[in-house]
Amino acid sequence: MKRFVCGILLLMGLFVLSGCGKKEASPEELFLEYASLLAQGRYEEMYSYLTIEAQERIDQETFGTRYRNIYEGMGASDIRISFREQEKEGDKKAQTRLVPYTLTMETVAGELSFDMSALFKKNEEGVYKMEWESQDILPGLSGTDRVRVVTTPADRGRIFDRNQVMLAGEGTASSVGLVPGKLPEDRTEAVEALAELLEVSPEKIETALGAGWVREDTFVPIRTISRDAQELEKQLLEIPGVLITNVPVRYYPFGKKAAQLTGYVQNITAEELEERLGQGYHENSLLGKAGAERIYEDILRPRDGYAIQILDEEGNLKSLVLEKEPRNGEDVTLTIDITLQQYWYQELEGERGCAVGMDPKSGAVLALVSTPAYDPNDFVMGYTSRAWEELNNDQGQPLYNRFLSTWVPGSVMKPVVGALGITEGSLDPREDVKNDGLRWQKDSGWGDYYVTTLTDYPVKNLENALIYSDNIYFAKAAVEMGAEKFSAGLDRLGFGEEPEFDFSLKPSSYGSGGAISSETELADSGYGQGKVLVNPLHLACIYSAFINEGNMVKPYLREGEGGIWKEQVFTPEAAEIVRKALCRAVEESGGPAHEAWRETYRLGGKTGTAELKTSQEDRDGEELGWFAGFCTEDTDHPLLGVMMIEDVGERGGSHTVIPKMMKGFDAYCGGN
Repeated sequence: MKRFVCGILLLMGLFVLSGCGKKEASPEELFLEYASLLAQGRYEEMYSYLTIEAQERIDQETFGTRYRNIYEGMGASDIRISFREQEKEGDKKAQTRLVPYTLTMETVAGELSFDMSALFKKNEEGVYKMEWESQDILPGLSGTDRVRVVTTPADRGRIFDRNQVMLAGEGTASSVGLVPGKLPEDRTEAVEALAELLEVSPEKIETALGAGWVREDTFVPIRTISRDAQELEKQLLEIPGVLITNVPVRYYPFGKKAAQLTGYVQNITAEELEERLGQGYHENSLLGKAGAERIYEDILRPRDGYAIQILDEEGNLKSLVLEKEPRNGEDVTLTIDITLQQYWYQELEGERGCAVGMDPKSGAVLALVSTPAYDPNDFVMGYTSRAWEELNNDQGQPLYNRFLSTWVPGSVMKPVVGALGITEGSLDPREDVKNDGLRWQKDSGWGDYYVTTLTDYPVKNLENALIYSDNIYFAKAAVEMGAEKFSAGLDRLGFGEEPEFDFSLKPSSYGSGGAISSETELADSGYGQGKVLVNPLHLACIYSAFINEGNMVKPYLREGEGGIWKEQVFTPEAAEIVRKALCRAVEESGGPAHEAWRETYRLGGKTGTAELKTSQEDRDGEELGWFAGFCTEDTDHPLLGVMMIEDVGERGGSHTVIPKMMKGFDAYCGGN
């Protein structure tokens, strides 16, 4: 069988569209021209290929409108034509000719294919024209029939935490609208009162009321509001014509507490619909726009069911053309523990900060918190112009996801540098690294540049340096290691690469373009300053190597996706030395991390204060407060957590962070 594919570019190259046809054109050539116009949606132009008799039965406008309504209603696309073999070869100069063909197209209900035959007759000028009938649109369709597409909505998948607590799913909201027939004769006052309460313009309400489908008894929805807004509902119902009904919506029960984690859905835009053409989306589809809703869109999204039906003139079902069953979206279970998530959110509320938690043995991510946050339910309901402006102008940047970004780590970087030095063989953890006073420079070549620290103490070995958070000790460790080995060590830890994680994390970095430009920059990098920037979740992964004999776990957010990300980033000996030192940093009564000490379980950890300043003389730079801690002993629920809070300079630095972080540890690890 000879096959011809009907496509715009192919046919434009093969044939010249004739409009009225060519005397020498065969029925097959004419039908390909006709089919090309069909594939392009140029329905009115197809009319010129019809016989006079067919044109007497239907005018051009009705012809074009009927095709357009049916084909666009079905979502017809990728229309293809293939000719079928005729039972016997007819006279090519006969007055009438049959052209058997197969028409195949994609529709909302799937692929539709049917066999038909087009009848061509010669007119008085000897030109073949098509003896068209309604069944040439769809088999079995008569002139009085109509085509209906019935949609059966499917449900979007839900998002759960590790304990099957719902984080996103179906909820109920209140749809506020008007019934035109119940409005007073002069409806201006009622419309203005409604507009003020709903924070929409009166023009928007009037436009909705003026839609072509609106009747006197029609409910015209204006805006969706939360069911918790009881006082607002009471005021709304006092306005004549207002009706409030329950509507199903995507609902986020934990609101701001898990906002950047769950993200939100909104109606698909025209541009997004065009990008996803042929993927089963339609103009009323919801689309994940942020967070887990966006990341797992292909898993969560529903596939609505469709039935293409032919109805007779009485509206009765005549035949079923094609049907596709609905398919609900799949549920997604995250490794998140929403209880831990809530504790850390509540402690960070009012701050600019973030917290991440993970199981240091498996890599399962237990919490992802960013503050301040937005309420994802507000995106579902729809922001008013004023509320949207307030959200975007908020100096705390609620839409900014802090756990995805990178930050100056300060002293939480010191254990990492210590472990790298031991691994490289450039640092003896037992050695007393002498230094007189609270400042140091390698030699006079540094000019006026000195590294300073806050506390002097007798034996300057690794453990004590971590307990007292000695900047000078770790600056010396970095310089002794050298820029080449120091950089290679950070590269081995995953600096400069995006972690393999469902959320797109900004890669940790150092230097300019991955290169340390000077010895003083190297010294500053040794205690987490210089140009070092670290992603909080990446930092948690690095700390996991202290617990796993030098191996970094791979972070994961869905069950069953864990494993080792980086093997032997530290030697097992280096990892164990640093792990024990971090436990001592918490247990030692004189250390800055002692506030984290608990009687009921053993914790290791490191505080950090990072300075955001343009030069050594800068005294006005903002300070970041950090705490990174882990509990793997005396608990059935191991936890590694990293918390960062901005602007802690006037509030005790990292001491602002410790009590907030420990609320989560106490709840999760079974402490006080």
